[in-house]
Amino acid sequence: MFTQIKTNKANKDVVAQLTRKLNLGTENIIARMALSYSLSLDHKLNLNTLSDSGGKEYSRSVLFGDYDDIYIGLVCTHYGIYKTDKDLGKYIKLHIDNGLQLINEELQKVNNIDGFDFLVELISEKIQILH
Repeated sequence: MFTQIKTNKANKDVVAQLTRKLNLGTENIIARMALSYSLSLDHKLNLNTLSDSGGKEYSRSVLFGDYDDIYIGLVCTHYGIYKTDKDLGKYIKLHIDNGLQLINEELQKVNNIDGFDFLVELISEKIQILH
């Protein structure tokens, strides 16, 4: 079972920039968003694409807070694995790194948007896709 997650080196600056730009709270909030956003796209990421771990480090308790079971459950359900799977931490890292890159790319397309408006836009797009 993993105890900490480290983003890749490139995402160390990305998470700090997104935290400042979106103004939604601490860096672990942005990491949770990144994980959730990446999982919501319903792509299975390949462990062979796991990148370096030279970036921002999060302990499991800081990353997930009181919602540990929920986030772990989302990843386990997505991959059809159990919470004790040896690769669980790697899947979480992959999705955090992926989500940070995707959110950063989305924010590059828009100017002067706050975190709340950004989240509403993403959620609205998902709802439209579902209908």
